[in-house]
Amino acid sequence: MRRAVFPGSFDPITLGHYDIIERGLTLFDEIILAIGVNAEKKYMFSLEDRTQFIKNAFVNEPKIKVMTYKGLTVDFCKQQNAHFILRGLRNPADFEFEKAIAHTNRKLSEIETVFLLTSSGKSFISSSIVRDVIRNKGDFSGLVPETVMVKR
Repeated sequence: MRRAVFPGSFDPITLGHYDIIERGLTLFDEIILAIGVNAEKKYMFSLEDRTQFIKNAFVNEPKIKVMTYKGLTVDFCKQQNAHFILRGLRNPADFEFEKAIAHTNRKLSEIETVFLLTSSGKSFISSSIVRDVIRNKGDFSGLVPETVMVKR
């Protein structure tokens, strides 16, 4: 079974994430959407809300599992018997950042990182931009799945 882990904070999940996940489903038998828990990070949405946003967005997709984890992503991958990490790239800066992480993960384990380019119409979307729009009471409906809109 080709199992991939797509790690992130998903605070909140965006249409950019959704795009990568949907396209990743054509490559993998199962994708674990792994919500990382970092005690030092201040989140806009609770872990429960982020989990529910994702579960609701993929309620009809049996190839998607949603889990949370702490610690190194490669350790989580080993625990889940996943041999791939799925990551999305929006721009050259993402590539440089993700490349360093992928090389480190490869040094620590046999985990292979698979990069997908975000579709051009969604490449500008980031969770931090979405949070800024929400904080300033802007319309974020075109940036996130409908499941996130229910919370606001």
